[in-house]
Amino acid sequence: MSAPPTADVGTGRSSAFETLPRGSLVVAFAVVQLVAFAATYTAGIPTVYAGFALLSVFGAAVAANEGVFGVTIAVLGSVLLLAVGLPLAMFVARQRPSLILERALDPDVHRMLYLSVYAPLLAALVSVIFGVPLALALSRGFPGRTLVASLVDLPLVVPHSAAGIIVLFGFGRGGAFPQLTVLGTVTGVVLAMVFVSAPYAVNSAREAFEAVDDRLEYASRIHGASRFETFRRVTGPLAVRGIVTGGVLAWARSVSEFGAVAIVAYSVRFFYPPAGREVTSQHAPVFIRKAYLTGGLDQSGAVTFLLLLVSTAVFLIIRWLAADTTRTGGIR
Repeated sequence: MSAPPTADVGTGRSSAFETLPRGSLVVAFAVVQLVAFAATYTAGIPTVYAGFALLSVFGAAVAANEGVFGVTIAVLGSVLLLAVGLPLAMFVARQRPSLILERALDPDVHRMLYLSVYAPLLAALVSVIFGVPLALALSRGFPGRTLVASLVDLPLVVPHSAAGIIVLFGFGRGGAFPQLTVLGTVTGVVLAMVFVSAPYAVNSAREAFEAVDDRLEYASRIHGASRFETFRRVTGPLAVRGIVTGGVLAWARSVSEFGAVAIVAYSVRFFYPPAGREVTSQHAPVFIRKAYLTGGLDQSGAVTFLLLLVSTAVFLIIRWLAADTTRTGGIR
């Protein structure tokens, strides 16, 4: 006679439950959620789905024998997921494919998408190139470190439109670099984006450097490696995940910036390779606001959907390109 399934004392889950393929459970749960949302949306009662989603999470947590605490955190966490996921699902469900296709063929939208990917990538690159050395210095410590760290974090609490004004005072007419053309240029857009996004690149890299075990660096040094060699072979590779994450966050923050960019360069003149000449367009948030004011919710929604697709694709490509390095910690 076979022994009955025994409970795992450490986790509270039965061995029978744990033998079920987790991937299949996740797919099944996702399919159930998708079908439930489609049914409630079609019936015109999407509010019911919110209750269903919470109840299904509650049921799944109970079935997994998570205990009172585990069930509580699962349900509370699901409230936040609903606050983010439900509007996205409603947004996608309410789009008109014909309108999306129409805007996808619009040359004005093409120029906006090009600018909204290209300029944030430049800003993220600048933030990483100059932010990583600063992050390394902050992780090592120096007199006045607290003041410098506070200065790095200051853009996080500055209102977005105020950030644009600050950039104009610093780099615009009468600023530190009077020969620099900022208003209405890609240079101005990138400077505004760097101002608001650099803290993400610096802080992520600093936390990654601080997490590196000092003993590994010490072992490298006592075996004759210079400080640069130690950074290249030990510190940098071990911190590469945080550096990449900081760059991605800086890019994402730049894509979403409205206030600072609208102040510095509401309309931007730039060279557009597909046309082989200079054109004028707006950064995505500015363009979407303009579409909303002139064409209403449907027009701006179609443009937003296209931006969401492009941004998601770029994000996934960046993560895919960095996946091999971050998986191995950069060590070969």
